[in-house]
Amino acid sequence: MDGRVANGQRKKDTNLLWLCENYTTNTCQRELREVMSDRVKPMSCAQVRLVDRIAMDELGLPGVALMENAGRGATDELLRHGAGKRVLIACGKGNNAGDGYVMARHLELAGVEPVVFAASADDLPGDAGINQAVWRASGGLVTVWRPGQFATQGPYDWVIDALLGTGTRGAPRAPLDAMIRELNTLSGRKLAVDLPSGLDGDTGQAADPTFRADLTCTFVAPKTGFARASQWVGEVCVVDIGVPRAAIRRAREEVA
Repeated sequence: MDGRVANGQRKKDTNLLWLCENYTTNTCQRELREVMSDRVKPMSCAQVRLVDRIAMDELGLPGVALMENAGRGATDELLRHGAGKRVLIACGKGNNAGDGYVMARHLELAGVEPVVFAASADDLPGDAGINQAVWRASGGLVTVWRPGQFATQGPYDWVIDALLGTGTRGAPRAPLDAMIRELNTLSGRKLAVDLPSGLDGDTGQAADPTFRADLTCTFVAPKTGFARASQWVGEVCVVDIGVPRAAIRRAREEVA
């Protein structure tokens, strides 16, 4: 290449880089602050549930799509933290369990062995049931938990709590209480899906028992109680599930 052409190309590339950097700095700075505020500012559990209702009932986003985004986003965070080779996933009886089945599918795709335990042999309802059925139909194994059974298939690099979500109030009931206690005794790092089971997301109060997480992959925004529960939530990563920012802002305004 002619030296003059090479110098001209370098100058053009430098100018383009300068324009991109300054466009981001000067034009997009306010928008970036708004996006980060939406993701970082805490929300109550009621606000987050309203976000889900707006997204599904008014905007027409299927709940199964939101669940897919949630489970895949949590899996991506786990992979970024080093998932290792074997991961235990403890699934409850609601939507949190559905997130767990999505994670199992995506971990398997990433070459990580998911070891899935269920709190019950029953089929899950709704969107969670769809993901449970997909996991089973694709040959995924599910073991119905019995006391002392987690350790029999260990060791695990990570232990995932997909038992209880933001709709739960009060102390976990059987068999979930015993499952949480047993999960806490296992070696391997701990990940909570949305929030640690047993933790009140609004107050940060921990029930007996509460899952003790090293990493919490929470959806939409941090929950208001997390600031008072650092010993239970560990590191908090906010997972974007694809809900428009307008829905998040409206939920903040409508639910005090």
